Amino acid sequence: MGAMQVISCRFAEHAASILEIFNEAIANTTALYAYQPRTMEFMLEWFTAKTKDDYPILGCLDDHGRVAGFASYGPFRQWPAYKYTIENSVYVHRDFRGRGVALQLMTSLIEKAVEQEYHTMIAGIDENNKASIALHEKLGFFHSGTIQHAGYKFSQWQNLAFYQLLLPTPVHPHEG
Repeated sequence: MGAMQVISCRFAEHAASILEIFNEAIANTTALYAYQPRTMEFMLEWFTAKTKDDYPILGCLDDHGRVAGFASYGPFRQWPAYKYTIENSVYVHRDFRGRGVALQLMTSLIEKAVEQEYHTMIAGIDENNKASIALHEKLGFFHSGTIQHAGYKFSQWQNLAFYQLLLPTPVHPHEG
């Protein structure tokens, strides 16, 4: 594997590749508790919302410019008191799994969260996704609870484990 580069993704250049990764995860994994493939219209709305709210969409490109994976975060809950808490997501193209892509993406995503002065990063992970759990634990996330039977996919109940990482920011938190 050649050098990987983490970049900020843009709709025109990267939406189709991200859509492919999303849809493969929907069809074949419990990384997303979704049933139907996403559309390019969904991607436009997703990119627009992330951009409007200043949430990053990071991509990891291989040495041929292919999107090997992507990561982002968004609000954990919408109420004002949660303004310092975000929920992350990271997905890797099936051809690049097990090659350090997710670690590189998550490291950059955590740096961005600190730069934007968030305090708590939450990851909701299917409890059977041992690779994602190991990745998050390697980065300092700790288990903060599991919701039993949170989703129903592939004809069985899925348990959703929550992991969190406490960040050293913001320097001066405030209400309001």
